[in-house]
Amino acid sequence: MTTTGTEDVEELLRAACDQAGIDARDAEPIRLGENAIFRLPGGIVARIARPGQLDAATREVRIARWLADHDIAAVRALDDLGQPIEAHGRAVTFWHELPEHHKGTPAQVATALRRLHDLPVTEPNPFSALEPFVRLDERITAATSLTDDDRAWLHQHLATLRGSYNNLPAGLPHTVLHGDAWVGNVVATNDNQVVLLDLERASIGPPEWDLVSTAIKHTSFAWITADDYRDFCHRYGHDVTTWNGFTLLRDIRELRMTCYLAQHAAENPRAHHEAELRVTCLRGRNGPRPWSWSPAS
Repeated sequence: MTTTGTEDVEELLRAACDQAGIDARDAEPIRLGENAIFRLPGGIVARIARPGQLDAATREVRIARWLADHDIAAVRALDDLGQPIEAHGRAVTFWHELPEHHKGTPAQVATALRRLHDLPVTEPNPFSALEPFVRLDERITAATSLTDDDRAWLHQHLATLRGSYNNLPAGLPHTVLHGDAWVGNVVATNDNQVVLLDLERASIGPPEWDLVSTAIKHTSFAWITADDYRDFCHRYGHDVTTWNGFTLLRDIRELRMTCYLAQHAAENPRAHHEAELRVTCLRGRNGPRPWSWSPAS
């Protein structure tokens, strides 16, 4: 029986499906973690949020429906169902399963972001303002595999970046953002439809935030080639690395990537070396970029 913490997520899933009138037999786990995801019969996917995320799950469903109304290809919440369902204190949402798909290319990310960022920001809409530092304090605190000195430095680095963000240089007009736009969250189906996944961080804010995610794949880690990055900039129509606010958003994104892995390294020893490497790089102890980080799976 699969568990997350002390909760039996399979029992939780059955309870939510009973409320929704959905068949939970033969449920197949897709991913088990902070958010547990299951494949259900009939082309349905259930997503069980971490505790305390009822409001966030409600907002994510509203965002998915808003994007559908604006002809943006993104994951689709089931219609004709009041969502989320609350079961055992957890929020459960139900989605249409995507057809066969694979990670998008930088070019496909650029095309998807261009269309998303071109949407008019009109009222009413389900979006809140971008929160670039959400959950970082708690992730650092939970990163118990790191030394006390490293965690203290990360807290201080976070405080410094927060202060600098209050004076972020002017850039492109604020738009609808995906919030976590990388090739794992922008996928291509086998019929070449490009689809946005994971709408949890969708918000209103500087479009540079979405663009930095791909820029650092080249400038910070050399995960994509210079040609791929030039093509990304050409298709989107802007090179975020030429903006004088780039280094600040780069540093925030690198910190987010480090804190996510460092928190999970506390429970997954295989991630510990990579978490230490990332902190060492942020602290300036491993030379200039590009750094030899390994992409998180």
